[in-house]
Amino acid sequence: MNDPAAASGGPAVPDLRERVALVRGRVDAAAASAGRDPGEITTIVVTKFHPFSLIEELAGLGVRDVGENRHQEAQAKSAALASLGLNWHFVGQVQGKKARQVRAYAAVIHSVDRSSLVDALASDESTVDCFVQVNLTDDPARGGVQPQELDALVERVQATNGLRLLGLMAVAPLGAEPRRAFARVRELGEQVGRAAPGANHLSMGMSQDYPEAIAEGATHLRIGTAITGNRPVLG
Repeated sequence: MNDPAAASGGPAVPDLRERVALVRGRVDAAAASAGRDPGEITTIVVTKFHPFSLIEELAGLGVRDVGENRHQEAQAKSAALASLGLNWHFVGQVQGKKARQVRAYAAVIHSVDRSSLVDALASDESTVDCFVQVNLTDDPARGGVQPQELDALVERVQATNGLRLLGLMAVAPLGAEPRRAFARVRELGEQVGRAAPGANHLSMGMSQDYPEAIAEGATHLRIGTAITGNRPVLG
């Protein structure tokens, strides 16, 4: 018996295939409960700190959308695994000086949160999809634009060449009731949709709260440990 958990009498640890299937099943169930089509929901597997080999395994299981939140790691992985034809989502904070490098490999940038970044991402040569990140807390370190400044930033994105606004991204605040937080994002998304028709997507929901996000209209889920397992311990 090669399973150390089984050998020690503990529960067997699900393998990657089982975790992918489990999350897909839960997404389908949450969508059905909300009266939604699961086909309108994109699950992005966040692979921060995990090896290239894990992403290759994910691709073999039919995963096509992968997320990273550190530029150097994302750049290296997207270059080394270019032959897999994956959609790379950048879900972390973007440094202005790295903005052009990020847009070179990212299919979608989820964390546009300030006017200076919008300007840094501008391009007359190509277009990248993006979300405006909303901060649901009073802590500026959390990233995201404050709700009262949202309309101005959305207008800036719309007026900038090379950016196509998909909608809003947010993270439920620590200790908050997730569904209430996601309901707030949905309301803000409806506000944005009136000014930017078609920008009706919502990037929200992580491993611990994606069913609640689906109930409030999430179209893009950012799932890490529920699929990948715990991140490797870095020495």
